[in-house]
Amino acid sequence: MTDACGWRLKFGVLGPSTNTTVQPEFDDLRLPGITNHYSRIYTPNAKAISNDSFMAATMVIASNVIDAVKSVMTCEPDYLVMGMSAITFYGGNKGADEFQKKIEDEAKVGVSVGSHSCTAALKAYGGIKRIAFLSPYYPAANTEVKKYFEDNGFECVRDIPLQAPTWTGIAEINEQTCIDTINKLNGPDVDAIVQVGTNLSMMRLAGEAEKWIKKPVIAINTATYWHALRANGVKEKIYGFGKLLEDF
Repeated sequence: MTDACGWRLKFGVLGPSTNTTVQPEFDDLRLPGITNHYSRIYTPNAKAISNDSFMAATMVIASNVIDAVKSVMTCEPDYLVMGMSAITFYGGNKGADEFQKKIEDEAKVGVSVGSHSCTAALKAYGGIKRIAFLSPYYPAANTEVKKYFEDNGFECVRDIPLQAPTWTGIAEINEQTCIDTINKLNGPDVDAIVQVGTNLSMMRLAGEAEKWIKKPVIAINTATYWHALRANGVKEKIYGFGKLLEDF
């Protein structure tokens, strides 16, 4: 017997309760026979006004992840997709591995996490050594992201933390701000640009940006869903979101 709607795959999607971007963006990538089942990780709408308060608020999310895993596993998904990124970078490559193992040990199914998915995407393009990245985070969290990428052999040339004032404020960062930030990050010393922070909507813009800067621009939501599809043997091309889903 197979699920009537998810006859190919049922994905359990985990995201903060304040996140309003992951669910619609992942649904934009959904293929026939694949369904997304969103489980909200409870978190207050933190007023992240400093490095310390930002980091503390992300740890609240981390502490509630397993409850969200237990909830979504009641619908018996085949695989999990992590729609929350900050804590998947904490502690470098080792921390990312430990976080992924924690989820998989509880769920007894595989999971695609944002940090490792971005690394896999960069390696899929090939020839990328120097990157720049943007986030809605505060500088302390960007430091963790930088350490993670450096652990995986990439040089982080520069980064910009957009410092959203609240969790819901991340989704209110407008397209022009993202365009201006991409242009500030770009340069001849950069092979690719990465966007992290799953509540920052950049999937379509990243695909368009590749056309004008002539190099990879990877949005974390695109990378994570791409990774989940490919990890489950789904090879279809999806157009409109950049070369990652079209060519790899």
